[in-house]
Amino acid sequence: MRLATILLTLAAGLALATGDAKADCDEGALLDQNFKRLASDDTEQLCEAYEDKVILVVNTASKCGNTPQYDGLEKLYQEYGERGLVVLGFPSNDFMGQEPGTEAEIQEFCRLTYGVQFPMFKKIVVKGDGAHPFYKALADKAGTEPGWNFHKYLIGRDGEFIATFSARTQPYDDSIVGAIEKALDTDDS
Repeated sequence: MRLATILLTLAAGLALATGDAKADCDEGALLDQNFKRLASDDTEQLCEAYEDKVILVVNTASKCGNTPQYDGLEKLYQEYGERGLVVLGFPSNDFMGQEPGTEAEIQEFCRLTYGVQFPMFKKIVVKGDGAHPFYKALADKAGTEPGWNFHKYLIGRDGEFIATFSARTQPYDDSIVGAIEKALDTDDS
């Protein structure tokens, strides 16, 4: 009986040690957010939907000089998805009105022009006093809010902020790829 108790205790400790890379889904956690999918009534709770994923969060726009970054973001999603990366797109009209379309128009543009398959969510405000609470929390953690379309935030499997990348930083820049690979390797369960 005593041996069984010791073995169960060791097993529980091992499970905790290998599983502590999972996101904290408690109320108030960074990923404790509900969002409607783009052009849909379906809602996702980020912490539940992307538990144990490395997440690249990007504010997007369809009429911006950075819009071709959709190609690189989709490539990252396809290349690293099986290892646990997910790219989450949040259309925003905050920068010179470069995302003026409806959600249906944005979705059609992204799919037809760039073949976007990564999850996209409803259009939101990403900067200033009216920013969505998720983006306020990201800006708080990073020490900076998006300065333009295609600003990127990287979040680890544990739901904690890792890094931020300016809109000028291309998706396949060594700094982004290196941070993604490190997060995937560090957090592999």
